[in-house]
Amino acid sequence: MPSIIDPIYGRVEITELEQRIINTPEMARLRRIQQLGLADLAFPGANHTRFEHSVGTLFIADKIAKALGLSPEEIVKVRIAALLHDIGHCAFSHVVESVLKRNPPYQPVIEGKTFLRHEMFTRHIISNSFHTKPEIATHEGASFFEEIASMATGDVDAVSKPCLAQIISNDIDADRIDFLLRDSYHTGVSLGLVDVDQIVGSLSLSNSRIVLGGSRSYDEDMALTAAESMLIARAHHYSAIIHNPRTQGARVMLLYALENALKNYEQSGNDARAVMARFFTSYIDSDLLNFIDGNGDANAKKLMTNIRNGSVCNAVARFTHKNLNPMTRMALSTIARNGVARKMFEDELAKRFANKYGAPVLVDLDVASGIPKSTRIKLGDDEGFLYDESALANGLVRAISRQISLCVFSRTGDDAALSQASHDFLLGIESLSPSLLRFIRNETYLPIEGLLLIFYSAHKLFSDESDGRIKMPRLRNIAKIYWLVKELGGIEKLRNLFDYRFHNRYGFPYSDRLFEDIQLLVAMGMVDEDLRYFEKSGRWQQRYEYVLTSDGLLYAELLSLAYQNELKLIENYLAINKHSIPRDMVSVAKNRYKKEINSPQYVFG
Repeated sequence: MPSIIDPIYGRVEITELEQRIINTPEMARLRRIQQLGLADLAFPGANHTRFEHSVGTLFIADKIAKALGLSPEEIVKVRIAALLHDIGHCAFSHVVESVLKRNPPYQPVIEGKTFLRHEMFTRHIISNSFHTKPEIATHEGASFFEEIASMATGDVDAVSKPCLAQIISNDIDADRIDFLLRDSYHTGVSLGLVDVDQIVGSLSLSNSRIVLGGSRSYDEDMALTAAESMLIARAHHYSAIIHNPRTQGARVMLLYALENALKNYEQSGNDARAVMARFFTSYIDSDLLNFIDGNGDANAKKLMTNIRNGSVCNAVARFTHKNLNPMTRMALSTIARNGVARKMFEDELAKRFANKYGAPVLVDLDVASGIPKSTRIKLGDDEGFLYDESALANGLVRAISRQISLCVFSRTGDDAALSQASHDFLLGIESLSPSLLRFIRNETYLPIEGLLLIFYSAHKLFSDESDGRIKMPRLRNIAKIYWLVKELGGIEKLRNLFDYRFHNRYGFPYSDRLFEDIQLLVAMGMVDEDLRYFEKSGRWQQRYEYVLTSDGLLYAELLSLAYQNELKLIENYLAINKHSIPRDMVSVAKNRYKKEINSPQYVFG
């Protein structure tokens, strides 16, 4: 049996079928795509590739599959899905993917579908390429690779068992375990430990789904500890590597140069959509750099020369959740998650700065993505969420959710003078954010704003002011919030505002995206999350209760101007169903809580 020597795991055994897949051009391409893009400009050892990571993911997936007691046939599928899970990644990884989100005219259309993410290319390549190759087709057919494609992209509803997809793509999965270990190894950043054996040993199956836990109390405690440690590593991965100013500077330089080259390429009569598809299916890192050299203007080519020489723009100003007020954080978080608006924000801010100070800069707004949200833990005969059982895990979810980085990078000039100018100038970004939020709403509904309006409507309905104090509702059942959102989404005129997909796998309506949006509201300072303990079946468990903050109230009051018709429908529904909304009342001195709207320039309507 052939094998590959891996720097982390040692000898990784490879089957003959896997070796044939490895020898295909699709897999060979991953050998020339760096896992962390341009992070090696900040961490010289970080030049490991997507291929190396794919082999490592296969190794971890194999360990998990065997620990769960899957059949030999299922283990074969899991290993191949792990090997192929990044087959649709683009050159320089996530930089090019952000170009798709920022530039709809460049989004490829394949077989009638608009491709926005690398997972879509992964599914397409696996489903359409491998079963047609003579050396592979003789062994496995189209239906086999259709299921592999679903497993590789985490589609639990399209596989015979949910666990087959969860092993590859979940909160605690082979992909994340390997990239945290591998990125730490190659960058030298060792923040948080990933105990592979402890994590794998803590996984079991419940109704064909993966859960954490054990049969004894100590086993359960160690499962929580292992999962918490992995989340610590994941949270620090963003802070130390992804949001490192030098990594961020190299990324924004490449992004600017690539968008410039694509614009020129299209203006010359070429098909930008077609070349974007090639970025994800055939180009390697050097091809992308050559494309920019061949199509970019003088500024783009200079940026490429600087990247090749390791001369990265300096960060002259950097803003995070620590020095952005909650309302600004909330607005920027919403903008950062809409590619077109993010591009408009960055370009306009850079333009204003250049006009005012006469110095060219690059602006980069980035937020952490993919927060953990669906890990389940075994509690005796019951199940619960890891983040309800572990206050540390819940805090780590919040830590990841609130990671926002707004950087200004100098392309030339006196960095010290530019730094002071950047701080003076960027502290006025409140005047730009509202117009971009209006732009987003004109293009699409924002469910997270609908969610905030529910908290606002409940606050208005139940709050009472007297004797200098304000009594406010603290909603004490997150499952009830899920239920409220689902019910409101059933109202025709609110269907688009509450566009969440729900499932009932846990015995109640649940949405991953809705959980993520609740955590974002907490992380951005719009909603407070209070911890409460309760007894159930002889066990003390914890739950989280939610109350609108003063900043959340102010933001929602401004927000309501843009949603007056929708707000009336929400308020009417809550008034009719107020007796079924579980809540406690919190009393706070009015002068400590309520703020007046005193920023006339910050208008949402």
